[in-house]
Amino acid sequence: MRSGRKGSGSCVVPALVAWLLLDAAGVVQAKNFEDVRCKCICPPYRNITGHIYNRNVSQKDCNCLHVVEPMPVPGHDVEAYCLLCECKYEERSSNTIKVTIIIYLSVVGALLLYMLFLLLVEPLIRKHDAYTQPLHNEEDSEEMRPPADSAQAKGNTVLERVEGAQQRWKKQVQEQRKTVFDRHKMLS
Repeated sequence: MRSGRKGSGSCVVPALVAWLLLDAAGVVQAKNFEDVRCKCICPPYRNITGHIYNRNVSQKDCNCLHVVEPMPVPGHDVEAYCLLCECKYEERSSNTIKVTIIIYLSVVGALLLYMLFLLLVEPLIRKHDAYTQPLHNEEDSEEMRPPADSAQAKGNTVLERVEGAQQRWKKQVQEQRKTVFDRHKMLS
């Protein structure tokens, strides 16, 4: 029971830290960025380089005349310049972005804590297997384990199944190494 409480509490800590950091960053940047804006992209016009203008205006005022300040062209070229500009009204939800990032960081934090837990607990729960020895030469790779009966090969727990798959993988790697070394000997 205690480990269940500890695991759920440990997920809350990264979420709380992330929330505080994002909230502090939001307060600092609140003056610079808002959830609505009008963005006008103006291409080069005569001797004026292209530029992107952002301004917090209402959707009805989202046009070149209200957003582009200071106007880079003289009064008689304003209409021609504004026809080239493409203005778009954009909305976003800062709170949704914050919540999404907090959830993401919480999941990553929980996975990291789970990985640390497995790294610490695995040596304790993994039983020492007398048949699994490091293979020193090619002759040892022929026999990794003696044949087991069908009940034992089935594997009752997830850990046993994972260990069985790991042993099969190690055997395949050893067979591939032997094949490569045999081919190498034939070529040399």
